[in-house]
Amino acid sequence: MEPLVERTRLARTISDAQDELKSFRTYLRWMCVDQSNIWMGCLSWFMFIVFGLLVPLVSHFMLACSTCDATHTRPYDWVVQLSLSSVSALSFVCLTRFVKKHGLRRFLFLDKLCDESETVRKQYTVQLNRSLKIVSFFVLPCFIAETAYKVWWYASGASQIPFLGIVWLSDTVACVMELCSWLYRTTVFFLVCVLFRLICNLQVLRLHDFAKVFNVDSDVGSVLREHLRIRRQLRIISHRYRAFIVWCLILVTFSQFTSLLITTKSNSRLNIYKAGELALCSITLLTGLCILLRSATKITHKAQSVTSLASKWHVCATLDSFDEGETPRTPVIHDQQVLPHVGANGESEGDDPGEEDDELDNCKLIPAHAYSTISYHKRQALVTYFEKNQGGITVYGIALDRSTLHTIFGIELSFVLWILGKTI
Repeated sequence: MEPLVERTRLARTISDAQDELKSFRTYLRWMCVDQSNIWMGCLSWFMFIVFGLLVPLVSHFMLACSTCDATHTRPYDWVVQLSLSSVSALSFVCLTRFVKKHGLRRFLFLDKLCDESETVRKQYTVQLNRSLKIVSFFVLPCFIAETAYKVWWYASGASQIPFLGIVWLSDTVACVMELCSWLYRTTVFFLVCVLFRLICNLQVLRLHDFAKVFNVDSDVGSVLREHLRIRRQLRIISHRYRAFIVWCLILVTFSQFTSLLITTKSNSRLNIYKAGELALCSITLLTGLCILLRSATKITHKAQSVTSLASKWHVCATLDSFDEGETPRTPVIHDQQVLPHVGANGESEGDDPGEEDDELDNCKLIPAHAYSTISYHKRQALVTYFEKNQGGITVYGIALDRSTLHTIFGIELSFVLWILGKTI
């Protein structure tokens, strides 16, 4: 990919086959989810119907092998097929709507990069180039495990339906079709999750760049306008992805509870041959959901950290504005407590640099030149604004922060304990 540093190219809103999204478009075309024209759109829907719906149905009703031995029966196949098909259908419909309505460049906010700093553009280019590798990183290990299971299942003679006249040829075709269906559904799901992660990372980069305004002598009006611009893009992301996040959470929760219910029955006989594919499906769905929730909570945490940074900026400016001779002081009785020496940057001599310290979350004091020309009332008004408008990713008005994740975890744990109480 070519670097996103030319402002004239970044200002484009109409897609071009030779732009920096060329590899993305090629990937979408090979995945048959590209709908740039009517023919590609028809092919995309045809492939979804075949690999997302028809192949799973045929696989379940014709190849379930209910009369096989204990190691070849697939009693949990319906949960696997229904779970993967439902999340892939949700992902396909949402991705189709996103790209058709906004275009790939606008959907990834590439048309807005011309207004960002060179640091943000270059780092977002790196994130953009890595996104497809991240999809492969999550999909390939699971696909290798699924391939090993399917090859063993067909090679050991579980299927004896010669729909092509020859048993081995029929098994080969059925195995390839099932693997293609699994790969298609899983990749589409992970693709939408990773694209959400990519968009959230852009906002993280913008917030890191925005945090630098507190280290220079900035105008309050320009700071407010930039924060409003970031909040607007966060609202756009929340509005686009809120339905996908909610339905993904519902479908994954339903899938996991169903899996728990049928595997904890008193008459169930679990082994790696029966429940291995179900476990692999659960790992896949939970990984995608974790990508969504982690990305949302990360950007929400960073957006809320702006309030802390602005408060520290205001405190440093207020303390520095009072000279020693201006304010009368009452006599202070000193005790024998010895306080640790703190340097000018707010760190003790023995402190180790934190791994998570960045522009938004650090313990360093703000330099005096960053607030020398800003009045107290302007600083106070700006801090109050940040306290009332912390921003972040929201789902129908509910902020996806760590407290929300704790609530979701508590609800899920209550359901799990209730199911275990009914089955064990």
